[in-house]
Amino acid sequence: MTPVLLWLLFQASPTLDLPRVEQNPFTSPDHLALGQKLYNGRCAGCHGLTGDGGKGANLAVPPPPRPRTDLALHRIVRYGIPETEMPATLLAPQEVWQIAAFVRSLGASPPQTTKGDPAKGQQLVLGARGGCLQCHSIALQGGRLGPALTDIGAKRSPGHLRRKLLEPTADITESFRLATVVTQTGRRITGVRLNEDPFSIQLRDFSDTIHSLFKDQLTSLQVERRTTMPSYQTRFTNSEIDDVVAYLLSLRGNLP
Repeated sequence: MTPVLLWLLFQASPTLDLPRVEQNPFTSPDHLALGQKLYNGRCAGCHGLTGDGGKGANLAVPPPPRPRTDLALHRIVRYGIPETEMPATLLAPQEVWQIAAFVRSLGASPPQTTKGDPAKGQQLVLGARGGCLQCHSIALQGGRLGPALTDIGAKRSPGHLRRKLLEPTADITESFRLATVVTQTGRRITGVRLNEDPFSIQLRDFSDTIHSLFKDQLTSLQVERRTTMPSYQTRFTNSEIDDVVAYLLSLRGNLP
């Protein structure tokens, strides 16, 4: 059964395969240990081994970003989140509860901190040296080639943000990979891949134009594991990196 079908069935019958309890019954140390093993194998690739984010949301925050109850967290682990990279799973109910218990425990870890100055970081992000708004947006300003930063501080940890600034190619989400296509007429188009299915691909090029192309009209299609984002390892000092991280952490979607 595919994740999409699982989600559709759940929408048709909200009680499908859901437990009749509100609180997680599997929270003992042994269950947490098993939940950690399941999490490491199935979740850590997106959320990080310590839950500090990556492709997926930062889970090492109290409470986790989306679910407020144990049952809501069970539902997300079981059925995923539609139109995101969070998939459904066919794990046994007890295993779902064990993963959920371990995810809850991640929020009990002391939060990471940064010593930077958000005001100085804002100047760097918005200024020419950073050039961040050429590809990223904050509120209604900026570009669309990269992920929006408006609420990035609520989604990512200081450690993840620092790694992304220093090693941008280390973790690239599927929805922001570069792709190059060549049409049968010889036209070459390079841009960020927005969507792809067995029959078509959609790209946003560097002039912000969206191209939707059928694959049977292409002579070449290459999706690359690289990004247009530069490394700031030599562009900024260590102190300036701290400032930028501090500013990005302050962006939590509550801008005027």
